[in-house]
Amino acid sequence: MSTTDSAPDAPVAVPDGMSGNVALEVNSPADVPADQQPKKEFVGRSPGQLAWLRLKRDRTASVSAVTLVVLGIIALLSPVITAVRGITPTEQFNDKLNDFSAIPLGYAGGMNGTHWLGLEPQLGRDILAQLVYGMRTSLLIAFASAIVASAIGVVIGIVAGYARGWLDTGINWFIDLTLAFPFLIFALAIIPILEDRFYGDRDAIPASFRVILIISTFALFSWTYTARLVRGQVITLREREFVEAARAAGASTWHILFRQLLPNIWAPILVTLSLNVPAFITTEAALAFLNIGVIEPTPDLGRMIFNSIKYVATDPFYTLWPGLTIFILVLAFNLLGDSLRDALDPKSTR
Repeated sequence: MSTTDSAPDAPVAVPDGMSGNVALEVNSPADVPADQQPKKEFVGRSPGQLAWLRLKRDRTASVSAVTLVVLGIIALLSPVITAVRGITPTEQFNDKLNDFSAIPLGYAGGMNGTHWLGLEPQLGRDILAQLVYGMRTSLLIAFASAIVASAIGVVIGIVAGYARGWLDTGINWFIDLTLAFPFLIFALAIIPILEDRFYGDRDAIPASFRVILIISTFALFSWTYTARLVRGQVITLREREFVEAARAAGASTWHILFRQLLPNIWAPILVTLSLNVPAFITTEAALAFLNIGVIEPTPDLGRMIFNSIKYVATDPFYTLWPGLTIFILVLAFNLLGDSLRDALDPKSTR
């Protein structure tokens, strides 16, 4: 067979005059017919997938998420941690306290191989056991309050945004009225009143009742911000084509609100929820610092700081550990919330 009968895309031997070697010249993709070139596949991604990719590339979000996961696991496994160490949060070690000042013996608040973070003055309780259980209490109250407040705010906000006339006006008036109440003053007044209403002076108030009361108080005053946000988002979407199509198809109002509008506003709701949690952690600590938070014997970070005030000069480590834990929790949640907002709305960083 002659060389002219060879396949057009076969490699051709070209002599190399410099070295005497033979080089192979391979046809480039441009020489291949268009119908024989490999087709490029385009992968479509949803807005949620794009937000997840942006969030994974954010180092601040990664560090904050890992920190929160570690602290959350420690809080959830607090009974296991205390069981392994053989020390409960209410167990007292009075023999390791000074007989006159009730300050832990040794250095750095009594830190040693048994009590890694030292002991609590006056009562002699293990600070590490108090800390992990207190972190669980604070996270439980913060997450429960944020979820309940967000749920109330979403329902009221989506109804107000879709409605018109007197209903929208009435809901806006009620939101403004709720925002006018000072939260701390109301909490200082309502919590003791409700306790006296259900329990007398001689009755022992259950710790669960105070926790439920705090969560209810937070939800009662914190749904307004979510409601206003959701209302504004719904107002911008209620005249869109997909809503008009749902109306024309005979969809019910419930279907339009919670099957058409709500999936399109989940991003700002998620950001608000993530930013509400650290706000509730600090507010719960403030209530405990004012002695209207979680009561004994339930461990709590805010009450640990409240109890440590009179020992700041003699045992500063008792104040350091709960204060540092609250600082890390709030900082990690705030950084994660900011990163989540940037991932869900890239235009916000411009």
